[in-house]
Amino acid sequence: MTDTIKQMARRPGTMRLIDALQYRLPLAGWVSILHRASGALMFVLLPFIVWMLDTSLSTEISHSQFIALFLGGVGFLPGWVFKWVALALIWAYLHHFIAGLRHLWMDATHSVDLEFGRRSAVVTLALSAALTLLLGAKLFF
Repeated sequence: MTDTIKQMARRPGTMRLIDALQYRLPLAGWVSILHRASGALMFVLLPFIVWMLDTSLSTEISHSQFIALFLGGVGFLPGWVFKWVALALIWAYLHHFIAGLRHLWMDATHSVDLEFGRRSAVVTLALSAALTLLLGAKLFF
């Protein structure tokens, strides 16, 4: 350990990672974290999204190759890997969209009380999970 880290560890009031993991976040906190994570996931997988759009819409041959990718895979990657990535993108989009609507509603109506935060967080998590399961069932079956 460097001297700076040792000094920070000895300083009172310094939060350690172990202390941070003991917090119990409310559902609104989880929705906020997942909103950021879903946005980051969509940003990181943006090249895959553009590739999927281009391949599925270019020609009939590329569309059939696109479908074959999800059914049989490519190279050493089986098709279910691409289905799981697509399912992660579906969840990320739905959660990010619904949580964004939640934030817009709170901003527009000034609904920032504790009870509305709890209820809207439950609705956001339930809606994103239910819609993801619905679209995931369509993807896998």
